[in-house]
Amino acid sequence: MFPTRRTFLKQLGFGAGALALGAALERRAFAATRGLPRSTPEAEGVSSPAIEAFLDALAQSKHEFHSIVVARHGRVIAEGWWAPYAAELPHTMYSMSKSFTSTAVGLAVAEGKLSVEDKVTSFFPDDLPKVISDNLAALQVKHLLTMSVGNEHEPTYAMVEQQNWVRAFLAAPITHTPGSVFLYNSAATYMCSAIVQRVTGQKVIDYLTPKLFTPLNIEGMTWETCPRGINTGGWGLSIQTEGLAKFGQLYLQKGKWGSKEILPPAWVEEATTKHIQQPDPAKPSRPHEDNDWVQGYGYQFWRCRHNAFRGDGAFGQFTIVLPEQDAVIAITGESADLQGELDLVWQHLLPAMQEKPLPADAAAQTRLRERLAGLALPPPAGPLTSPVATNISGKMFRLNTNSLGLQNISFDFEMTSVHCTFRTEQDTYAISSGLGAWEHGETALPGTPPRIISGGAPPAGTRHKVAAAGTWKDDQTWVMTWRYYETPHHDTVSCHFDGDKVTVTFQASTNRGKDKRPVLQGQIVS
Repeated sequence: MFPTRRTFLKQLGFGAGALALGAALERRAFAATRGLPRSTPEAEGVSSPAIEAFLDALAQSKHEFHSIVVARHGRVIAEGWWAPYAAELPHTMYSMSKSFTSTAVGLAVAEGKLSVEDKVTSFFPDDLPKVISDNLAALQVKHLLTMSVGNEHEPTYAMVEQQNWVRAFLAAPITHTPGSVFLYNSAATYMCSAIVQRVTGQKVIDYLTPKLFTPLNIEGMTWETCPRGINTGGWGLSIQTEGLAKFGQLYLQKGKWGSKEILPPAWVEEATTKHIQQPDPAKPSRPHEDNDWVQGYGYQFWRCRHNAFRGDGAFGQFTIVLPEQDAVIAITGESADLQGELDLVWQHLLPAMQEKPLPADAAAQTRLRERLAGLALPPPAGPLTSPVATNISGKMFRLNTNSLGLQNISFDFEMTSVHCTFRTEQDTYAISSGLGAWEHGETALPGTPPRIISGGAPPAGTRHKVAAAGTWKDDQTWVMTWRYYETPHHDTVSCHFDGDKVTVTFQASTNRGKDKRPVLQGQIVS
């Protein structure tokens, strides 16, 4: 599933050893200025072949990893990024963001700015509904943290359709007594963010920067905001994978970083302790004891099997903390089966962690290091030429009226890449797709990159990194894969040519069904 070198570098004549060395040097330079200490697996009691077995199992699975960092005893023993993803690049976290928001609440509690017993209504007197129900009146900060607000239905998607998210949340019916029922609730985490901003005068990301990110030497993070300038809280954070590992290491060390206490140990304990039980699935696919989604929930942290806990986000953004093994595992990727990803960790990495150092195994360490350094997501495979290309290259297709505002499209077929250019009345958006290799660029094309929630979306015109490659599905159909490599997602864009006409369809990796973007129809005009 995952090759160990990029095709275009092979074509340039670089061997696997050179590729691994170059990637390893880049990561070591990044780690030297910002990272955790490095060690070898065996020195920290882990078998290098066991980590390779994990990679083998991953390669045979349907999971798509973008990065992994494994730390033991405070030292990174294995790290890898599947190109075009890279160590220095941030990655969208989705709900992994929640654990950082919880941390901001903990810091504010430590400063005496609020208590988890405080009533939520006390922070927003100007946004309360005319009639305050008994359940709303009883709602406390701790109920937001433990996903036990009492809503019958998750209110987030309705909330983000409004300008004032706080007011929308407070107006949503609370059917159950707060604290009595677990219901996953991203809007509740947004409210935690809003409360932190209310009591500190700072957005969560700005509040966390000097108190968490700077001491841990984490840079380059961003966080989306609501229309009123409040960080989205329950999603929207982008951060580097090593930043996740450091965050997990901080919690593993009970809030201490070196000689400095970043978080009170009592808060770390409280935040990662089970406060509420999740309900079992209506149709369980596995026994309760084997399901990592029903082991209890803390303050925006999930309890796991093996006495572990984690923060996690949609499509497989993980910070897994294993106190008994003194280990942290950070993962980013795009998978529809998060339980399956955790199963691989429990099956391969967990039993590989021994109490004492293992004998050095230089050959196995070198093999593992080269494999990790050469990880890559392959460009799409298929024919790179078609007789149709000559007839359409350089021609402009005028598009029918569409909701994206795109007016025309053109294709320029060259020896090593294909340039696809969209135009609106005012703007031009060009994406170049490599032939047998990823070609890197940026785009602000309307409708990209894919998202699963509209709330907090960056403004139109925001540019996103993209790696693109294409092949011919058949003589009439040119298919491009666009990987937005600071997010988990990619687009598959199919262009079917029929004489002087073209049909362009988009399919986001977030949705295997019908894509919400329009099918574009066009005809050659020049």
